Order: sequence, then structure tokens, then C-alpha cells
Amino acid sequence: MRILSLNVNGIRSAERKGLWKWLADTTWDVVCVQEVRADQELAKSPLDGVDSHIFSALRPGYSGTAIYTRHQPERVHSGMQVEEFDGEGRIVALEWSSMRIVSAYFPSGSSSPERQEAKFRFLQAVEPLMERWREDAVPTIVCGDFNIAHQPLDLKNWRGNQKNSGFLPEEREWVSARLAAGWEDTFRRLYPDVPGYTWWSNRGQAYAKDVGWRIDYQWANPAASGRATAAAVYKDQRFSDHAPLIVDYEGLGW
Repeated sequence: MRILSLNVNGIRSAERKGLWKWLADTTWDVVCVQEVRADQELAKSPLDGVDSHIFSALRPGYSGTAIYTRHQPERVHSGMQVEEFDGEGRIVALEWSSMRIVSAYFPSGSSSPERQEAKFRFLQAVEPLMERWREDAVPTIVCGDFNIAHQPLDLKNWRGNQKNSGFLPEEREWVSARLAAGWEDTFRRLYPDVPGYTWWSNRGQAYAKDVGWRIDYQWANPAASGRATAAAVYKDQRFSDHAPLIVDYEGLGW
């Protein structure tokens, strides 16, 4: 089974850059996207045989998540029952009897101290949900832009970013605590020494110089742990300031 995850930074922008054509020509079972910045009609997949499940933000052109799948889910859950973040369309989850797949878009705190505080509130609010999924016997994969680089290996200029949003000690501790509790960072398990950057700033030729951050993840709960067999960051074509994270799993599917 192959799962793709990508922050599209606007689904219409990514479409103009060839996203749907690439997906039409690419092998996948589920695609999780973040920051769709569009309503349900505009974010719907144009591909035949693909179900679209979109959780748009109330504010037009902002945030939002979606999952596209070739296999219709048995249940769809939108949100985390927290008004502040459900209004921003931060989480959508699809469930089958055999597994659960989640697309999550964690807030960025880089624009202001107020947004950083909102990010901390999100981490606190999502933790009980993550704990329920972690403890569940149903194999669960949480995909998304977490807006947190966990370790120095995960960003090029880690020394200069220790006081910046995305690499703050409190954020990194939150990630460490979830992994210690039993979540598996699938890419890092497979490739413990590979940076695997998934996002590059639009400033200062960061992409050309590969000055990146690994802030996009696919996490597996204990029931799905060890099932990832291969992972890759797709860089042959750019659809946004993020790159698709592709992970293959054994023993997951329908």
C-alpha cells in the first residue's frame, strides 16, 4: 500500500503546477493533503474513481485538509471537537475496518507570538486524540505537516533556529514524548541518517541550496509499527514549497 502526503499550499496553485496530472500518472492508494485553501467543490479530485474527503476552513482561502482515496471509507471524521481549530479545518480522518488514515495540518507559529501560542494550544488539544489513536488496535497512519523539525538532522541550519518556531524546545519535546509513547516516525525508522527535508523557504534560494526542514511526517501507531518498507521525498517536480512524502506499507490495505 502506498500513501502520499503533501502540503499543497493551495490546491488550485498545486493544480496549475501539474499536481493532478502527476497523481494520474503515479501509483498510490491514498493521498493526504494539507493547506488546501479551498472549499469542498474546488478541492474535489478531478480523477476518475477517486473519493474526495475535504475539511475546509471557515475562512476562505485558508488552511484546510483533505484525503483522496481509491477505496471508499466506512467512516469519515472531521475535526477534533475543539472549536478554535475545527474552524481552521486542521484534521480529517478516514476509517475502514482494517485501518485509519489521518491528514493533519498543525499550525505554524512563525508569523507572530499570538500564532505561536495558538500552536501550543493545538499541541495540547490534539494530544488526547493522538493518545486514543496510539492505544487503538486499529492500524493508524497520521500524515501531515506538523510544522516541527524534531532533531538537528531534520533541518539544515539547526544551530541558528533553536529560538525559532518549528524548532523550539517545547515543540521538539512534544514530538519526543509522542514517539516515546509508541508512535513511529516511519521515514526516520527506515532512514536514521538521511535528512529527508520536505520544506524549503522561498527566500534566499533555499531550495537550490537544499537549506530545508523535515516537518512533514507519516507516523504509525503501535498497531501499524514496522509496516513501512520504503519511503521517499519526491523532488523531480515542485507543486508547492513542500515536497510529497511517499511511504510504502506492507500488511496495510483492504
